[in-house]
Amino acid sequence: MTKARSTPDFIIILSTILLLTIGVIMVYSSSAVVAIAKGDPFFFTKRQLIFALLGIAAMFFMMNIDYWVWKKWAKVGLITCFILLVVVLIIGKEVNGAKSWLGVGAFGIQPAEFTKLGMVVFLAKWLSENQKNIVSFTKGLVPTLGISGAAFGLIMLQPDLGTGAVLMGTAVLLIFVSGCQIKHLMGLGMLGVIGFAGLVLAAPYRIKRITGFIDPWQDPLGSGYQLIQSLYAIGPGGVMGLGIGMSRQKFNYLPEPYNDFIFSILAEELGFIGGTMVLLLFLFILWRGMRVAISAPDQFGSLLATGIVGMIAIQVIINVGVVTGMFPVTGITLPFLSYGGSSLTLMLTGVGVLLNISRFAR
Repeated sequence: MTKARSTPDFIIILSTILLLTIGVIMVYSSSAVVAIAKGDPFFFTKRQLIFALLGIAAMFFMMNIDYWVWKKWAKVGLITCFILLVVVLIIGKEVNGAKSWLGVGAFGIQPAEFTKLGMVVFLAKWLSENQKNIVSFTKGLVPTLGISGAAFGLIMLQPDLGTGAVLMGTAVLLIFVSGCQIKHLMGLGMLGVIGFAGLVLAAPYRIKRITGFIDPWQDPLGSGYQLIQSLYAIGPGGVMGLGIGMSRQKFNYLPEPYNDFIFSILAEELGFIGGTMVLLLFLFILWRGMRVAISAPDQFGSLLATGIVGMIAIQVIINVGVVTGMFPVTGITLPFLSYGGSSLTLMLTGVGVLLNISRFAR
C-alpha cells in the first residue's frame, strides 16, 4: 500500500467544520421558540452540539485509521446493519409515523442511517473484487442491486422513503462508475420507476405529497402546507436575509424548522447570499472528494470515496430540492446542518474515512 501523506485534505476539513458551525447556530435560531416550551431555549442546541463533538471525534478517529481496514469488515458491518433493520421493525420506536428508531429514553439511533455507510463500504469492496463481472447482467448487476434492494425493502417497511432513496441512489452511482452496461442500468431504471409509482400508489399519504408538490395551493392546510410555509420563509429572505434569529416562519408555522426544513430558515435569515455560501461549501466537499476518488491508489479506495461523496451530494440535492419545491416532500435531513444525532455522526464518520483516503491519494 502507498505510504500515507502527512496531512489529509484541508479544504474538506475546513468546509465540514464551517458547515457544522453554521448548523449549530441555525439549530439554535430555528429551534429556540419550540425549545422554550420544554423549559430550555437551548434544549435542541445542546444535543446538537454534543453530537457534533462526538461526530468530530469520530471523523478524526476515522481519518487516522487506514481505510483498507474497513474492507476486511465490510461483510460483517453490512450483516450487522441488516440485523438492526429487522430488529427495529420488531421493537423500534415510532417517530412521525416511521418505526425507525432503536434506543431508550432520549438516546436513540436510526439503523437506516448507518446502513447507508455500511452499504457503501460493502459495495466498494464487492465491486472492486468483481470488476470483470460488472458488465454481466446476472453476475454483476443483479447481485449488486439485489443486496441494496433488500436493504431498501427493509427501510421501506418502516417506512422511510427518503433514506431509502439516498441508499439506492448511491448504490446506482457506484454501479455506474464501476463500468456497468448502460442498457442494463436503463432497463432496470425503467422497472425502478414503475416500482416507485407502485410505492406511491400503495400509500395515500404519498399520493397527497405528489399532488401537494404539483399544486400546493389545492390543499394549503393539508398536503401543500409544508411547501407553502417553506416558500414563505425563503421568499422574504431576499438577498441579505432578515438576520440571525429574525425568522417569522419558525414561530410554529413551518413544522420542525430545525430538522428537514432548516435550509428554509437559513435562507430566510441569511438570504440568497447565506444560502449560496452553504451550497458552495457542499460543492467544495464534492469537488475535493471527487479529486480524492480519482487519485486514490486502488479501486476500493476510489469507489469508497465516490460512494461517500455521492451519499452526501444526493442527500443535499433531495433536501434542498424539497424545501424549494423541486421535489415532493419527503423526510430527509440536510447533512451537517439539520438537527439529529444519527445522521450527523454518520456523515462525519464518512467524511473521516474520505479524509483518510485523501492521505494516500497520488
